[in-house]
Formats: sequence, structure tokens, C-alpha cells
Amino acid sequence: MGFSERQETLVKESWAVMKEDIPNLSVYLYEMILEIAPEVRGLFSFLKDTNELPKNNPKLKSHAVKVFKMVCEAAIQLREKGEVVITGSTLKYLGSVHLQKGIVDPQFEVVKEALIRTVEKAMGEKCSEEMKDAWREAYDHLAAAVKNEMKQEATAAAAALTV
Repeated sequence: MGFSERQETLVKESWAVMKEDIPNLSVYLYEMILEIAPEVRGLFSFLKDTNELPKNNPKLKSHAVKVFKMVCEAAIQLREKGEVVITGSTLKYLGSVHLQKGIVDPQFEVVKEALIRTVEKAMGEKCSEEMKDAWREAYDHLAAAVKNEMKQEATAAAAALTV
């Protein structure tokens, strides 16, 4: 069936609400990531040397905004194109960084769960299962694009070693 117009609308409407509280929602996203999987703290440069979330850290906010925006953009692309298309250099960068940090499938799932909890917090009573499912599907497609790039990067690196 593909990503429906209704799903795209739900993601866009909730993103419009979430944008209004990015500083708090950014911190909340990372609180949820660390609550679900505290062992990933060291994967984020802005969390490595602290036991607290740096609430005013611009890197934390910037990273969270990128996650939120990319999932929203993925939703729009799924509706318009039937797939997630990330510009080449951005996708290459995402694949490279995630590969370099050793990110594995369960960690993508942690971020998805934290994202859904953040959507729930932001939307309150307006958050429905349908809305959460729309965000999940958009995130899954975005994650699949990043994982595919990670595989391509790994393959290219392995090929370069054998030359």
C-alpha cells in the first residue's frame, strides 16, 4: 500500500508541534535513549565525559533536530516517491559515521523507541497509535537507507584492503 497521505499528514502535523519545543524535546529524546540503553552514552561525543545530559549543549540539540527532521522528510519522500532518498553526501556521511561508531541494528531500534516516546510526550492526548505507526514506518525507511549505505561503505573498505 505504501505510505499514505494520512500517515504523511500525521507526521507533518506532529513535527509542526514538536518544532515549538525543540530544546526540551531534544533533551528528552536523549534521556529516553539513555534510559533504554545506557551503554550507548559513549557513542555520542557530547555525552562521553558527563553523567548528566548537557541541557544547553548545542550539539545535542542539533543532533536531535537532525533526527526529527530526517524522519519527517523521510515521511514526505515515502509519500511522494515511494522511497527515502537522501542526497549522496549526506547519506555517505551518515553511513560512514554510523559504520565507524559500530552502530548495529538494536541501536537503531533504541533510537526509534526513544523517538516514539518523544512524539508521545510532545503530542500528549493527541498522540494516537496511527500517529506513532506513521513515525515508526518513516523512521524504519530512513534507518534502512542508512544501513544500506553502511553496507556499501564496509564493502568498499574491504575491497580497498584487498587491492
